[in-house]
Amino acid sequence: MRRRSNRSNTEQGSDIDMTPMLDIVFIMLIFFIVTTSFVKESGIDVNRPTAQTATRKEQGNIIVGIKSNGEIWIDKREVDIRAVRANVARLHAEQPLGSVVIAADRDTKVKVLTQVMDQIRLAGITNASIATVSDTQ
Repeated sequence: MRRRSNRSNTEQGSDIDMTPMLDIVFIMLIFFIVTTSFVKESGIDVNRPTAQTATRKEQGNIIVGIKSNGEIWIDKREVDIRAVRANVARLHAEQPLGSVVIAADRDTKVKVLTQVMDQIRLAGITNASIATVSDTQ
């Protein structure tokens, strides 16, 4: 008796199953999306004052912008001085390693800047920085 080779069975078994590889790729994609930190901007452009001791801070995730007319901007929307504390506390809870940077216009009144700094300290953040431009002479 002759043995017959079963070619149809071998052809079916030679397909490569791509499902596990696609599962791993999608899991890695979700991991990278979740672990990415996003930089939040204040939403306004200000003319920052110059300082000789200005240093660059790479991780400033919470930026509070103050215009020269006293408007306060956080996360691309205008907020009242009474809402600064709650907004900064919420953003700090989302990014606990991020620092707070106050980007105040050079013509901003000291009263508004002091009120903003006070609200940030009441939110529990004691190391807020003021954004400046390096004075290169």
